[in-house]
Amino acid sequence: MNTLNKEKPLLITIAISHYCEKVRWALDYLDIDYLEENHALPFHRQYTSRYGGTSVPVLVIGDRVFTDSKDILHYLNTISSDKQLYPQDAELRNQVETLEELFDRKLGVATRCWAYYYAIKKPLKIALAWGKGASIIEKIKIALAFSKIPDLLSKNYNVTPEGKDAALQDIREVFTVVNQKLNSGQKYLVGDCLTAADLTFAALASPVLRPKNHPLYDSQLSKLPTERLVVIEELRATPAGKLVSRLYREQR
Repeated sequence: MNTLNKEKPLLITIAISHYCEKVRWALDYLDIDYLEENHALPFHRQYTSRYGGTSVPVLVIGDRVFTDSKDILHYLNTISSDKQLYPQDAELRNQVETLEELFDRKLGVATRCWAYYYAIKKPLKIALAWGKGASIIEKIKIALAFSKIPDLLSKNYNVTPEGKDAALQDIREVFTVVNQKLNSGQKYLVGDCLTAADLTFAALASPVLRPKNHPLYDSQLSKLPTERLVVIEELRATPAGKLVSRLYREQR
């Protein structure tokens, strides 16, 4: 197992965050031992702000701090002795980084908005999900404040009917890009092994696809609204959706 100066990295997270899942998966895949500190939204900010971050994930190792999932993965790649998330070949590396940027900036934002649109009708359930792994005090605080969650989501994440429709359009556009990449029958998005592109796509698509073997999301769909279920089944059946399912089954 990889270590760095005998000091474990500290990963500050909101457990259910798909961006945190991206980093958590990278750490696990690269066999890097770490400590994870979970907080409930919005209480995480008093901890991330100590390190100059406003959101999660935040990775702290010694006197070094990384506050963006892409920067974290690039750093982890430099301390991994066995596996690599970014190819050494410059052209392939550029392809991975371009896809990762697309997934970070477009897919991750869209899947969060789309999933919250349906979850917002059950704010207490959201409060319990936000509190996973957090301290008892934070769990109690967010549970008591659950009635404020719909307003919080509407203001900060564009959780409206119009926002949901725009998010779904963005999701489909990104899935089309991935489908085209996979049409040649290749197993991974770039090259012949798992890269940051595959891992990022799978993690950030997970709030919509709810794949089996995800460490936190329930893959059972029977209780979901029909409108949501139709979209999930549609996207799961695509080459991109099948890639996510396979990666969670074989690599997670």
